[in-house]
Amino acid sequence: MSRSRRHTPIIGMTTAKTDKPFKAAEHRRERRSVRVAITHDDEVPGAKQFGNPAASEKDGKQAFDPLSFPKLMRK
Repeated sequence: MSRSRRHTPIIGMTTAKTDKPFKAAEHRRERRSVRVAITHDDEVPGAKQFGNPAASEKDGKQAFDPLSFPKLMRK
């Protein structure tokens, strides 16, 4: 029972079950931009311009006060 409680007061922040639709849409957008750049002989955009994790439905974690929310410290 040593792992039945959280050791770190951090929980996930999400409005979606999975990132798969977001990632698929962003990769599709990247591939389309690369195809257009190649056909127009423009510079190919970098991969870091697409797929901002902060814009996805699953956008990270947040800290909370374990004394104010003791139920969140249980797994």
